[in-house]
Amino acid sequence: MAKKVIILGVSGSIAAYKAADIISALNKSGHEIFVIMTKEACDFITPLTLQTLSSNKVYNDMFAIPEEWDTKHISLAKRADLILIAPATANIIGKLACGICDDLLTCAVTASRAPVLIAPAMNDIMYKNKIVQENIARLKGAGYKFVGPKIGRLACGDTAIGCLAEIESIIEAVAKVFAAR
Repeated sequence: MAKKVIILGVSGSIAAYKAADIISALNKSGHEIFVIMTKEACDFITPLTLQTLSSNKVYNDMFAIPEEWDTKHISLAKRADLILIAPATANIIGKLACGICDDLLTCAVTASRAPVLIAPAMNDIMYKNKIVQENIARLKGAGYKFVGPKIGRLACGDTAIGCLAEIESIIEAVAKVFAAR
């Protein structure tokens, strides 16, 4: 498979630390990764970690003064062959389903023509919430793809649905998206 550009969106879930493993696996597959982190994701894992692993600048502030003039949400969106959001919280899923663009990640997704693959990670009660399920159905209806979540140990200590899909499952889902194009 030819080298593809993937934007990895990381939102504010305890599973954000798994973004490091996702980047490593995508690198092994020969892809170039650009990371966009939500402000909340930066509370769980540092941009420096993901920048080091991706070998590219990590973006997390839509209004940062650029080193050179560039509208980041547009230039990143145009560059992407795929946008992968992992982990995806109920918040980011809800914003995308409603067309809310109040951070760099939601703006990039909305401004892109690239396929979007979402890997949810949240508490089982949140995941099963009727509104969250309606938001997921709405995004699926718009062509967004999903992988996971799986049953596992949640941050609260319960074992239930809501854990981020296995890294291998995410990488397989990425390959399926590219194979379908």
